[in-house]
Amino acid sequence: MTQVPDWLERLAAQARQATVPRYLRPPAGRGREAAVLMLFGEGPNGPDVLLIQRSARGRRHAGQPAFPGGGVDPGDGGPVAAALREAEEETGVDPAGVEVLCRMPELYLTHSDNRVTPVVAWWREPSAVHAASPDEVESVERVPIAELVDPGNRLTLRHPSGFAGPAFRVRGMLVWGFTAMVLDSVLRAGGLDVPWDTARVEELPPDSLNLASR
Repeated sequence: MTQVPDWLERLAAQARQATVPRYLRPPAGRGREAAVLMLFGEGPNGPDVLLIQRSARGRRHAGQPAFPGGGVDPGDGGPVAAALREAEEETGVDPAGVEVLCRMPELYLTHSDNRVTPVVAWWREPSAVHAASPDEVESVERVPIAELVDPGNRLTLRHPSGFAGPAFRVRGMLVWGFTAMVLDSVLRAGGLDVPWDTARVEELPPDSLNLASR
């Protein structure tokens, strides 16, 4: 069992009061309630965060790296319980070893019509994880924060629509879209990011675009 580190306490304090950009603010009376788990731990290579690679056969966000998560079911009682349940179903993580630190403000995803609440947590007692739901999850990775903030792994990715956002190349994954945006904002708010070349702009690969448009 390990105590919540100071850097994560600071990150959670900032994440709790994050400002939501106008284009991500949930519209009144719209959107399905959903939640994702941002699970930080102390791994063999230092502090890390749990990410999944969604299956290309999946019904939602096919082929994309993401935080574990999904829709809030009536029996969940709210986004925190939903995030923990989905993480257990998708990765096998034991919720008993997870300490929830805060809920971030809701973010609205137009493409899926979801109102997503990111839940920030500390992996107090790490458990073995794997792709526990093969139809939905291709692989599970504990990605070191040092790799995420490495300038060589960072880039700006441009969608054909013209929208450009942060992205990460780590562990054979191209992390972009909603997941990359949330990671970028919380790492920056927590004072963990380091300067990188924001002028390094690449186009969204066709295979990622095709999967995302399904």
